[in-house]
Amino acid sequence: MTKQDDPGKATRPAAERHVYGPRQLSALVPALVRPAFRRRAPATAQVLADWDAIVGPAVAAVATPRKLFAGTLAIACTGPAALELQHLSAQLIERINTHLGKVTVTRLRFVQDAAPAPPPPPPPRPQAVAEARAAVASLPEGGLRDALEALGRMVLTRGPE
Repeated sequence: MTKQDDPGKATRPAAERHVYGPRQLSALVPALVRPAFRRRAPATAQVLADWDAIVGPAVAAVATPRKLFAGTLAIACTGPAALELQHLSAQLIERINTHLGKVTVTRLRFVQDAAPAPPPPPPPRPQAVAEARAAVASLPEGGLRDALEALGRMVLTRGPE
């Protein structure tokens, strides 16, 4: 009996074969990334990652992409921002598709969401803390002095705009 006549090898499907030697990385990648792509398509991930660069800082401050499904991109924003973004929808779709390099988004759907939380203030610089304390040193102890010192720290930390 030759190897070609072995009935066990001929009926075994390719999925059951075990390869114990080195394998190409390209053979492993589809099985690894398939679960991630089921949850979030590559185009959606790219839109989420590059949102600020695609739409600019002004729109990115009031709107956040949520989901891309069947050509419709859901964008979360506040009520007043949704009206403004509806007027800009043609430009936004064009910018998104240009960034992706193909026509992926055909419609925008606006979902009302709470306004995004403002970023936390930067921590005060040690020099600003010292300057604020020195500025209120002549005031008597109490709530007013503490409030003025906190205001001074904030103003000196931000600097001139």
